[in-house]
Amino acid sequence: MTSQFEFAASASTAAEVRTALRLTRSISATWWYGALAIVISQLIIVALLVDTLVEGGAGTLRAVGIGVGGMLWWLATLPPLFGYRHRAIDAPLMVWRKHLPSLLVATAFGLAAGLVTGVWVVGVLPVVQAAILLNWPPGVRLRVVLAVTGLLVALALIDVRLTLGENLAAGWPQVLFLSTVLPVVTVSSLWLWDVLVALDQARTSEARLAATHERLRLATDVHDLQGHHLQVIALQLELAERLMPRDPEAATEQLRAARASVDDARQGTRDLATRFRSVPLSDELANAVDLLRAACTDAEAVADPDAATAPASALGPVIRETTTNVLRHGGGRWARLSLTRSNGSWRYEISNDIATNAPRAPQDGGGGGSGLEGLRRRAAEEDGDLEVRRDGETFTVVVTVPAGDGSADEEVAG
Repeated sequence: MTSQFEFAASASTAAEVRTALRLTRSISATWWYGALAIVISQLIIVALLVDTLVEGGAGTLRAVGIGVGGMLWWLATLPPLFGYRHRAIDAPLMVWRKHLPSLLVATAFGLAAGLVTGVWVVGVLPVVQAAILLNWPPGVRLRVVLAVTGLLVALALIDVRLTLGENLAAGWPQVLFLSTVLPVVTVSSLWLWDVLVALDQARTSEARLAATHERLRLATDVHDLQGHHLQVIALQLELAERLMPRDPEAATEQLRAARASVDDARQGTRDLATRFRSVPLSDELANAVDLLRAACTDAEAVADPDAATAPASALGPVIRETTTNVLRHGGGRWARLSLTRSNGSWRYEISNDIATNAPRAPQDGGGGGSGLEGLRRRAAEEDGDLEVRRDGETFTVVVTVPAGDGSADEEVAG
């Protein structure tokens, strides 16, 4: 009985880990989109600035110098940008080893670019971008970006009216426009990442709270069940002890009653463990897909609308075993699962790609798993059938079991 409850606890923990993995990977992709938007915007500004200087006849040496300085500025912003991904909420405004080199390079490049071009926006933008990448508190960052964006817009108007004059048509409008919107692009990407991290943490906490609540409910049920039976058994044994000297026959009757109470307690514990171990097959399929996707496998599942009436006691272990076999022996690129009902029987099918150098007919799950022979025995115990196919690079397992009325499984699952 203890092993059954340990299984339930370990299953809940494994579900927590898979959920955390899935959430983390899903928001990581968003981080890379936002970070790439920032670094590509900076590269475009540097490229446009160099091209504008060349077209404007500023000289090859100056253009190359600005290009090299722009690339150094771009490289210097990468440590604080990518360090922002793992920053703590209470992080200090400036981490010297990350932010100080970026600020120094940005200041040097801004001074050089401003002197070479004579354009205010070009001289101020590198310093502004380095300052925005500091660990500003959430409310302060918005005010900072509004202030620096207003400053850049004002400087751009000064450059258009006074500094550039007739040279405005030589690519400068694009440089000025991208320079003024770069702080907004940067802060928007960082703000989106902060929101996603907060949501991810909230959803992970919710999953952990749900698992904790389930464990507490299990502990309460076990306490109520065992506490009641143990109290009854203790009273029966105490009564038998008192009756033994005067009425051995009555004492023996109480001992029989105590043994019956022990049997009731054991059966109640079995029923409780079965109830916690039984999972609706639609949830089994969803858990299998989550586990496969956590292993970077492109997994999909299709379940019949009446999957709740399918024999979970027969097909649940089959779904878990075949999923494990896919993880151990599959190619890891894709897997497709389905549970359908037709002609008075339930049909579970799982197909996946085959790992390189896989044996022609794998017969066991490895690592102590029951493998295909174990699945065949499970199907036979339910008067069902197992079919195994290998078509080229696709391996398919099909298990068919009689439909029955499904009432028992519905009652347990509920």
